[in-house]
Amino acid sequence: MSSPYDPYQRDADTTPTALPSAGSRAGAILAHLSAPIAALLSAGSLSLLGPLIVWMAFKNDPFARRAAAGAFNFNLSFWVLFLLSWLLIFTVIGAVIGVPLLIVLFVVSAWCHIKGAIRAADNQVYDYPFQLRVLH
Repeated sequence: MSSPYDPYQRDADTTPTALPSAGSRAGAILAHLSAPIAALLSAGSLSLLGPLIVWMAFKNDPFARRAAAGAFNFNLSFWVLFLLSWLLIFTVIGAVIGVPLLIVLFVVSAWCHIKGAIRAADNQVYDYPFQLRVLH
């Protein structure tokens, strides 16, 4: 049973009761977009760094902090899957699975981050799928 203040509780209405401030909304948008930006700048190796920095910078802001934690947790699980894909690519038999998996992971990751940023711009919370919950 989850408490009424559980930040990971999923309801039909995921809009916060009080609208976040403009700074909070900007922090949440940055949290969602920081992972793909960091991934592009580092060839994929630092996609965890962007959301982690936003999470540390907005620790006292529940809206931005939840967005950054979700982005970090999502990227952690996808980082593990990307690593698995690359390991499969270097094997002869696994390349048949690794290359399509890499493409699917890229498309799903980009779609989820863009969807999260759009929801944050509309003052809505976005819960990423496939999360290894490390940050809260």
